[in-house]
Amino acid sequence: MLINFLPAPIRGVVACFLMGLNILIVSLPIFVFSLLKLIIPVRSWRRFCSNILNGIVSLWTSVNGLLWAPHPEQVEWKLDATGGLNTNSWYLVTSNHQTWADIFIVQGLLNRRIPQLKFFLKQELIWIPIVGLCWWALDFPFMKRYSRAYLKKHPEKLGKDLETTRQACAKCSDFPTALFNFMEGTRFTPEKHEKERSLYTHLLKPKVAGTGLVFGVMGEKLNTMVDITISYHGQRPTFWDFTCGRIDRTSVVIESVPIPGELLGRDYATDSPFRKLLIRWVKGRWEVKDILLDELK
Repeated sequence: MLINFLPAPIRGVVACFLMGLNILIVSLPIFVFSLLKLIIPVRSWRRFCSNILNGIVSLWTSVNGLLWAPHPEQVEWKLDATGGLNTNSWYLVTSNHQTWADIFIVQGLLNRRIPQLKFFLKQELIWIPIVGLCWWALDFPFMKRYSRAYLKKHPEKLGKDLETTRQACAKCSDFPTALFNFMEGTRFTPEKHEKERSLYTHLLKPKVAGTGLVFGVMGEKLNTMVDITISYHGQRPTFWDFTCGRIDRTSVVIESVPIPGELLGRDYATDSPFRKLLIRWVKGRWEVKDILLDELK
């Protein structure tokens, strides 16, 4: 980290300021190319704009890495990818989730090794001025979710949320993409772990609907899942701890996991045997991850 020599609180203030400045610097070119992508609906032009935008985000991530990167002895990581990772393939990326620091670690370690990460966002966020346009231009998939109470009153909307997600994922089939999904759905806490009676020691129960949709829509392109396991050996760092450099020893294992062919290209909404196969496969991965977390701790 460029500012490692500073005392922790000052380092945190300087890091936050420089990260904010980094956002301001990239905001203008991102907005300009997002607007150009919107107003010129030509497929080749939009692909060109997407490439430019992904390059800007990659540069932004690299600069952020210079600002927060901890000492090598603080984060030990291992890439277990016999098939290798590259920026010209399609991936589903997942990780266990404990703190906001997870996102910085994942972005930093995978930057320029695979395509830029795309996060699932709620569809309502697309209407945020300027920011929503940029997320759309960066090809982030927007998801529409209806509550059970709403579906009881409007049964005609049943399945519409899945269709919206399916259309969003289909956009990512035109060029190499890495879709990111925290399968646990939320950050791990002892309270949540106890409340849902998770069968795993260090993990919440995985949610497979989003994974099933990605496998179904991108089946022709997708054959690898990047499975990341993060173990904090001390207190889990907050965002402020991270920027201040107050990080206990952390272990990260990145695995390149082949996706079985029978899980690809099938309809999660209507194919019951597929759902059962997927649940069994994901549970198997979660058992492996739980054992790995035991070993890392």
